[in-house]
Amino acid sequence: MREFAREGVAGARTDAIARSAGVNKALLYYYFKDKEALYQAVLDEVFSGARVVIQNALSQALPPRERLAAYVGAHFDYIASNPLLPRIVHAEFLRAGKEPSRLQRIAKQYFQPTFVNIAALLKEGEKCGDFRTVDPTHFIPSMISLIVFYFITAPVLKVVIGKDPFSRASLAERRAAVLDFILAALAPVPGAASAQGDRK
Repeated sequence: MREFAREGVAGARTDAIARSAGVNKALLYYYFKDKEALYQAVLDEVFSGARVVIQNALSQALPPRERLAAYVGAHFDYIASNPLLPRIVHAEFLRAGKEPSRLQRIAKQYFQPTFVNIAALLKEGEKCGDFRTVDPTHFIPSMISLIVFYFITAPVLKVVIGKDPFSRASLAERRAAVLDFILAALAPVPGAASAQGDRK
């Protein structure tokens, strides 16, 4: 994971990976037929781990607002504890045109189920009055961007804000700010329901 995050698929060397793993290259190729297969395994490790954490948060028996907060916190914490993840994901998005089948597989296997579950949660929250009406097609990508963007831009933030964005205090502040922003964006608008009823 370190090698692919640092060098990308093209630049990553199986010699370096084998050396870091403490095995010879022949053993590496015994389990993975080539570098692409090894990279696919890294992607599956990254995204399957995120999916488990996210699904555990979304499956809790909590009211919609609290369940969404649990999801946001779990997603943020997963990325914070896996600092190489954003670099790998971002690089994969940038290579989407070159390897469309790879990204299509990831999207169908990992992104789409999560999108469907969060969209259902937003609808549930709207029905019970926890959330205002939002379009999941736009809200979900915006929400995920808010969670992830901080980690992608951490090197720039370190210069801009003058402190370590990965310190425990900085991460705690950012986590709280992300939660506050997302929940505020979903807060029901006072009088909106009655105004909508009047129009009908």
